[in-house]
Amino acid sequence: MHFVIMGCGRVGASLARALERAGHEVAIIDQDEAAFRRLGTEFEGRRIVGVGFDRDTLRQAGIESAYAFAAVSSGDNSNILAARVAREKFGVENVVARIYDPGRAEIYQRLGIPTVATVKWTSDQVLRRLLPQGHVPEFTDPSGRVVIAEMPINEAWVGHRLFDLEVAAGGRVAYISRLGEGLIPRADTVYQDGDLVHLALDRAHLAEAERVLDAAPAAH
Repeated sequence: MHFVIMGCGRVGASLARALERAGHEVAIIDQDEAAFRRLGTEFEGRRIVGVGFDRDTLRQAGIESAYAFAAVSSGDNSNILAARVAREKFGVENVVARIYDPGRAEIYQRLGIPTVATVKWTSDQVLRRLLPQGHVPEFTDPSGRVVIAEMPINEAWVGHRLFDLEVAAGGRVAYISRLGEGLIPRADTVYQDGDLVHLALDRAHLAEAERVLDAAPAAH
């Protein structure tokens, strides 16, 4: 798959190297050509000098064929603008924006763009939001059998109880992330637009659970 990253700081460079090691194609954008030194000599992806929310720059980086886009520069405004351009102008579904201001992160989360305040950001957390979810479980027990993974949820599940998601997926909701904050669900907790659902289940059932929750609930 092809990934486009805006920002070649510590997180951006680490993310680019991790994606390339996993066998993906990567293009990384930064206004400062010297920033690409963080990638090292073994990085084979594209290095694009330019502004990450400029449409021509994004096209040069291959945004039109991108599976996902991550805006992880040092500027909130640039990140959210680039994320919105990638999603709204080029139709990239998997978009992540790094936001320094937690108040802004909450606003943009409501717009449907996954955001996390910068103090919580690591390249692993970006990967969990960009890659197909089963590739990067958040937790695996010592036996390797039980995992916790952030699940893709079809928007048709909005308004349904998390208990209904558990029944359909064959797992338990360990916690949800709502507007940048963790929440332990109660029996009557309802899935809301923008919630990130972290499901605990048997690794062998992960792919099937992803398939079920990525589709609309079955009609009764």
